[in-house]
Amino acid sequence: MTPQSHKIMEDFQIRKSRKQKEAFRTWLCAELQNAGYTPRTEKGFAAQNVVVGDPENARVIFSAHYDTCAVLPIPNFITPRNIFFYIGYQLLLVIPLFLALLIVEGILLAVAEALQSLALLLLMPVTSIALCALFVWWIIDGPANCHTANDNTSGVITLLETALSLPPEDRSMVCFVFFDNEEKGMFGSAAFTKKHRKAKKETLNINFDCVSDGDYIQFFPGSRLRKDKKALERIEAAFQGNAEKQTEVVRDFGFYPSDNVSFKRGVGVCALKHRKIIGYYMDRIHTRRDTVLEEENIELLRRGALTLAAGYRKETVS
Repeated sequence: MTPQSHKIMEDFQIRKSRKQKEAFRTWLCAELQNAGYTPRTEKGFAAQNVVVGDPENARVIFSAHYDTCAVLPIPNFITPRNIFFYIGYQLLLVIPLFLALLIVEGILLAVAEALQSLALLLLMPVTSIALCALFVWWIIDGPANCHTANDNTSGVITLLETALSLPPEDRSMVCFVFFDNEEKGMFGSAAFTKKHRKAKKETLNINFDCVSDGDYIQFFPGSRLRKDKKALERIEAAFQGNAEKQTEVVRDFGFYPSDNVSFKRGVGVCALKHRKIIGYYMDRIHTRRDTVLEEENIELLRRGALTLAAGYRKETVS
């Protein structure tokens, strides 16, 4: 990896607070300027995206979200090709909340009956609402996770490594976007696509999110893009796996809930593991165990992105 990528791992793994994000954007823009780019910050609702290139004329938009998440006691376990397991796991996350509500309301009810207190009875629904609000706040805006190697420092590094190595003759083919506030509801990509309507509807978007912990690197195109056989074959030809790392453009059922869904021609890219019962899965993210950064994954994706950009340039020239 480049010295810039090592710098991110050492000094910029936490990008959650306003101050942390601002420090990262300032450093990132300086590095991109040194590489000959003209980066700019686009402000939208609850987001500040770093944009490099011309999204209106680029043939492909490479993206990754740079904001990082709150630390949770259990991982956000994702199974992009097993919807039933995914929904079941998400429901399990809610069980502790309901148990906490039952316990607290049971205690309040017992105390209210013992003291014959109407005020405590009236307090019960308020307490339930407060606990639910605390649960939501913790997930969205709780204490920062100090370890974000996979989610999504890996995507940021992939984007930066690609930008730094992209030949000058191919730069007009590409727009790079570092999205803000994906973790809070994909506000960054929503703001970007609202401003750049043509890019939202027509331009291929390859979004790197959690690409460094797993040997199965998979590309999840949206429903509209799945119908474009030529585009899928172009992606497959550019991003080639090897003996240790397998790449696949998923043509059957599959979903990946990241900034790519804001684009009509978006593709979500992630690295997965595999087990027989649950199939392909992602673990460790949103916890202190998110420490795995497989450089081979980054290099494979960087080479693929360069190949894709060069292919568009050759097509334009011919």
